[in-house]
Amino acid sequence: MQHPSPARMYDALLGGSHNFAVDRMAAEMAIKLVPDLPRLALSNRAFLRRAVRFMVEAGIRQFVDIGSGIPTAGNVHEIVHELDPEARVLYIDIDPVAVVHSRTILSGNEQAGAIEADLREPEALLAAVGETGLIGFTQPVGLLLIAVLHLVADEDDPAGKVAALRAAVTPDSYIAISHLSSESRPEDAGKLGTHSVNETKVGIHFRDKAAITEMFQGWDMVDPGVVELPSWRPESERDQHEQPGRSLGLAGVARKG
Repeated sequence: MQHPSPARMYDALLGGSHNFAVDRMAAEMAIKLVPDLPRLALSNRAFLRRAVRFMVEAGIRQFVDIGSGIPTAGNVHEIVHELDPEARVLYIDIDPVAVVHSRTILSGNEQAGAIEADLREPEALLAAVGETGLIGFTQPVGLLLIAVLHLVADEDDPAGKVAALRAAVTPDSYIAISHLSSESRPEDAGKLGTHSVNETKVGIHFRDKAAITEMFQGWDMVDPGVVELPSWRPESERDQHEQPGRSLGLAGVARKG
């Protein structure tokens, strides 16, 4: 492994085991720059849990997790299947190593699968989803774009990629987005952005609230709108991994009307 992977670095920040030494080293260097980075990872994972539970309660029974990384403990299929064992989950990632790990973890689970595809090519991605036979676009879908759109450069039009996904799903589908943000801590965002380019060769694009809100264009926002990660419908004090006004991530959930 020459370069660390954002997916495996995230796993390392969460204390997972699906990562390599190069990923752990890059994560440790990032923590030296921004010591509360592991709290951001926990905050993002807590938002994912709450958003998925909200969608299940809203009637969603099939989920497409784009930029999923590696489905470690507490990921989408576990959350969903606690509530409905028959619901279906498809993980999608651009990293072939993450996909191989995912398929190993999901072996024998007929209600969940993993494929390799690129969010920057939504038509090909949607075709690949259809080919699995696991997800049907004639029924509402829960789209999960958790900590992935900040890996898409401005020139690749991240809002346009979300719009293409919206066009493919039926009314009453939902989308959840979490995104690293420069809104409250521009200095720390700058440090991490530079580190990501130097270490992962991928680049992380911290965006302000207006740019992240624009990604929901055409969707009906669910209250409380686009907010800091811990502020999206917290269920208890355990969801408050970051201090108010200090989160490096923003998130929201919306419905297609």
